[in-house]
Amino acid sequence: MIDEDLNTRFDKAVAIATEMSQASLPQDVQLRLYANYKQATFGTIKYQNNNFDLRNAFKTNAWMQISHLTADEAKEKYIEIINSIINQKK
Repeated sequence: MIDEDLNTRFDKAVAIATEMSQASLPQDVQLRLYANYKQATFGTIKYQNNNFDLRNAFKTNAWMQISHLTADEAKEKYIEIINSIINQKK
């Protein structure tokens, strides 16, 4: 069996995540998924202090906390989270 490359595994994990309902995931897991997805696809956050919105503040904070990760590291973390969710449901 040939190992899939990181981008293929990441794309599959994103596809699985989009099928999950938000209600089925704890908020901390949602934030970790969001942060890792953003870091993997957009890179390090450029913080701007615009209008204060508590929901966006939590999302921004989660993203800032992992801004030290490379895009590939964030993809691996995202995949790990999705795999752990899938394994818990088995």
